[in-house]
Amino acid sequence: MASDTAELIRQAGAWLAEDPDPETRAELSALIEAEDTEALAGRFGGTLQFGTAGLRGELGAGPLRMNRAVVIRAAAGLAAYLRKQNPAADGEPGLVVIGYDARYKSEEFARDTAAVMTGAGLRAALLPRPLPTPVLAFAVRHLGAVAGVTVTASHNPPRDNGYKVYLGGASGGAQIVPPADAEIAAEIAAVGSLTGVARAGSGWETLGEEIVEAYLARTDAVLTGGSPRDVRVVHTPLHGVGRDTLLAAFERAGFPPPVVVPEQGDPDPAFPTVAFPNPEEPGAMDLAFATARAASPAPDLVIANDPDADRCAVAVPAPGTGPGWRMLRGDEVGALLATHLVHKRAAGAFATTVVSSSLLSRIAARAEQPYDETLTGFKWLTRVEGLAYAYEEALGYCVDPDGVRDKDGITAALLVAELAAELKAGGRDLSELLDDIAVEYGLHATDQLSVRVTDLSLISDAMTRLRERPPATLAGLTVTTAEDLARGTDRLPPTDGLRYTLAGGDFPAGRLPVESARVVVRPSGTEPKLKCYLEAVVPVAGPDALDDARTTAAAVLAALKVDLAAAARL
Repeated sequence: MASDTAELIRQAGAWLAEDPDPETRAELSALIEAEDTEALAGRFGGTLQFGTAGLRGELGAGPLRMNRAVVIRAAAGLAAYLRKQNPAADGEPGLVVIGYDARYKSEEFARDTAAVMTGAGLRAALLPRPLPTPVLAFAVRHLGAVAGVTVTASHNPPRDNGYKVYLGGASGGAQIVPPADAEIAAEIAAVGSLTGVARAGSGWETLGEEIVEAYLARTDAVLTGGSPRDVRVVHTPLHGVGRDTLLAAFERAGFPPPVVVPEQGDPDPAFPTVAFPNPEEPGAMDLAFATARAASPAPDLVIANDPDADRCAVAVPAPGTGPGWRMLRGDEVGALLATHLVHKRAAGAFATTVVSSSLLSRIAARAEQPYDETLTGFKWLTRVEGLAYAYEEALGYCVDPDGVRDKDGITAALLVAELAAELKAGGRDLSELLDDIAVEYGLHATDQLSVRVTDLSLISDAMTRLRERPPATLAGLTVTTAEDLARGTDRLPPTDGLRYTLAGGDFPAGRLPVESARVVVRPSGTEPKLKCYLEAVVPVAGPDALDDARTTAAAVLAALKVDLAAAARL
């Protein structure tokens, strides 16, 4: 035990000698002086792993936290990778664009990255201020950059930050995928002492507002000229950086100015009004609904962005419910946008992920458009050939892949607003269109069982149990196929996940027979959660059968949750 303590103190002392940040130096010095072995072990028991999501973790000192030393090392490894992949042409070094949000340390991490890139002989350009992640993704393509970096932890808790990488060239400005992630990680691991990392004191560029104007000009591409614009919106950026960009986009498009939730309008890294800055989390939308109830005239929509504004949540009026508003599921918004794009005669591939609803495949088939299904994440979706539209159930939508090769909560909000305005002009709304979609394609009801843990071994234990003893039935329906996605498929590379397909049939607690059901189980890639994605498909003979179909689907989904939790011992 004494030797373990001594080794921890030695590692911490070596890190302290190189740490460039006075705040984390003070934190680490106090832990060393107190010989707090538990806290030191939590910081020096390994390193943050660089993968397809880049880096993400809690702020603090040490290699298992997000801090300036970790970021400098990551930037140095990325720079080494980029120099090998993109030798300077005609003496012109490659450009790396760097963006950041308003979280704690984001601007410092961005400036450290610019200093390292410049010191490595690359061109670095910082975005002019904290801006949505889609603006950074746009800038990579617009400026012909070899790479882009955005410093953000998206919708994670306030104590976290992250580092996401996009590649230009053949990758088209999309997020990294294998083997690039492993190759960059290897370069990071090869970085020696931080004293050997060249960091320029100046020489990088800070872009002007013209890059934001170029992005806003591009948002026009998602709308139809002359389409209706009379729709009233309440908007919350959830203390993030999306407000100003969204308001400018709506003004440019000719929509009435959205009413911004006052308590959540300004960027605030503490996220003081929410437990988690994620529109999907319970309570996150309460202030938005309160603002909508108080607004006059009454709004047609509530739209929320997550803190870096790459996701878009939508709520619609629901008379008779508690808050008077109903949050649409990501799959519902995904189907609405797909239907709208078909109506606008969008041509190209429609794509979604293995955990999203199967409804998009039916919409694409009816429209005679190609369809593809990928692993979770826009790093995979945006690589679909001939992509016209992609979405994933976690509130991510790519509606202009030629402009932003990633999910974009600003352009998605514009397209939702356009659809709502068109329906409003005809005396209809989004809920009625969802009813039409259910009648045409069958009701595709989805839900999620999500378990947050503090001990990650609970997730791996649950996955092991499900692999070793796959259920034969769930919710009284027979499991016809049990796929271990870790083995990969003809169309999908290996991933840590399980997929169960269930046969249809009569459901005792329902009023209609079930056509089919599906369950996908996977660990979250960004949070300590085990996620189970559920879908039940119920045929709908006509509008009069919708209530019975919803009752049946709800009963199936509830039973799936119970049986799945029992099988995984969650």
